[in-house]
Amino acid sequence: MNHFIPRTLAGAALGLSVSTACAELTLNPISRVRNGDAVDLFDQSAAEIVKFDAATQRMFVVNGAADAIDIFDASDVSSPQLLISVDLSTFGNPNSVDVHPSSRTDEVAVAVGAPDKTQPGHVVFMTKNGEIKDSVEVGFLPDMLTYDRNGRRLVVANEGEPNDDYSVDPEGSVSIIETFGGNRRRVTNVGFGGLSEADLVGVRISGPEGTTAAQDIEPEYVAIDERGRFAYVTCQENNAVAVIDLWSKKVDRMIPLGSVNHAELGNALDVSDRDDAIRIANWPIKGLPMPDAIGVYTAREKRDGRFRCPASTYFVTANEGDGREYGDYSDEVRVERLDLDPSAFPLGDVLKERANLGRLTVIATEGDATGDGDYEELYSFGTRSFSIYSSEGERVFDSGEMIETWIAENLPEGFGSTNSENQSVDSRSDAKGPEPEGIEIGELGDRTYAFVALERVGGVMVFDITDPRDVSFVTYAANRDFSVVFNKDDFSAVGSAGDLGPEGLDFVPASDSPNGKPLLIVANEVSGTTTIYEITE
Repeated sequence: MNHFIPRTLAGAALGLSVSTACAELTLNPISRVRNGDAVDLFDQSAAEIVKFDAATQRMFVVNGAADAIDIFDASDVSSPQLLISVDLSTFGNPNSVDVHPSSRTDEVAVAVGAPDKTQPGHVVFMTKNGEIKDSVEVGFLPDMLTYDRNGRRLVVANEGEPNDDYSVDPEGSVSIIETFGGNRRRVTNVGFGGLSEADLVGVRISGPEGTTAAQDIEPEYVAIDERGRFAYVTCQENNAVAVIDLWSKKVDRMIPLGSVNHAELGNALDVSDRDDAIRIANWPIKGLPMPDAIGVYTAREKRDGRFRCPASTYFVTANEGDGREYGDYSDEVRVERLDLDPSAFPLGDVLKERANLGRLTVIATEGDATGDGDYEELYSFGTRSFSIYSSEGERVFDSGEMIETWIAENLPEGFGSTNSENQSVDSRSDAKGPEPEGIEIGELGDRTYAFVALERVGGVMVFDITDPRDVSFVTYAANRDFSVVFNKDDFSAVGSAGDLGPEGLDFVPASDSPNGKPLLIVANEVSGTTTIYEITE
């Protein structure tokens, strides 16, 4: 396969340094566990989200294949042992787990979607030994939950996804759960029905005719600021972040995330799976970030050699992108099937060739501003990057082409690979590339790092985000063997391929770690494995 990588500074548009000379960390995989047989669990979501509890030195892993929470004893991080698998099938399918932050509180919370996702889901509370205590009803399809830093509130993103043929589309919402004395709990569901047109400017509302904004908005992932005042909630398909005031229990504002121009320096990408080449270049398309995971941290920017005071809140997004495909409705289309406006794309026929833009999957509902069937602009799903925003929604940093460029230069045998087969180089270039999906923020000493999980090629990229406007790449770690032969027709050897499809991340500081060293724990959805990395400074 040929390689063409533009000689531009990756991420130059927003100041990313790509030098690895300043790298200070290494991530070494020291153990991995799987609850079941590798072949049986392949691509069954047997390890989606993981949370570590310092008090009991246990890992709690969402096992979607068994509708359970797997509890592992990780007191010996080199050899975790399964203690119990807690069956939650009577409630439905678990999607997320979190551990109460107080060591004195014996509580684990699990977001569980109903068997019929158009019915309300539940949050199930259990002890750290796996005994179910009680449950509360929340919104439709609870997809992710997290406690605030003091455990006063538990916040749940209820995605409200439509059914398979889009005949029923429940409203998305955010549930705020407060606990008072014993197990007395109060649930407040915050919806989006009260938003005005002015509130929704720039927010993508794109469902079938007749879909309301409240139905169309689909909360995906939650992060809470240090004060416990605001929850930042990604609404992936809507290309927006909802800011929820946890004190007043209302939507404070919607932050539209705009687009990234892939025709500009620093934002190049590979767009074809039929060109027999790694060809990262600029193209006349724009990407909508459409993030999955989000993190929040507090930082001071450095200006004129000095850090500014006071510190400010920033949120960090993994810009995966996501389409909608339900029954006869789909917002995904390949460029080769579109009519391009000749005034906007004078070389449209050339662009539509399969070795160029023709194979790229773009958003069918965006780009035809005049409604005449000719597209004046092209928008793709995700940006193959991660971004940092101020609390008001200013994008202060984007990694641009950095992720794809680094993989092309350092891991060409994995470039554009998918997570369900090896020997699949370049197969994801026409879609969303490496798909940054998970993100975790951790502090080591006086530095703050973002750990970014790449769903397709696998592994985790690490960036120093101490100063949100002066970000540097640190290292990449993966536990995948691309030489192992497996594909959709024969995955008998998949157990030897390593970790596939990283989904959830959990950073464990040295002070909470069983071996006294900082850890990063990764749940890998496709391989069904949970891997512990030891971080060496």
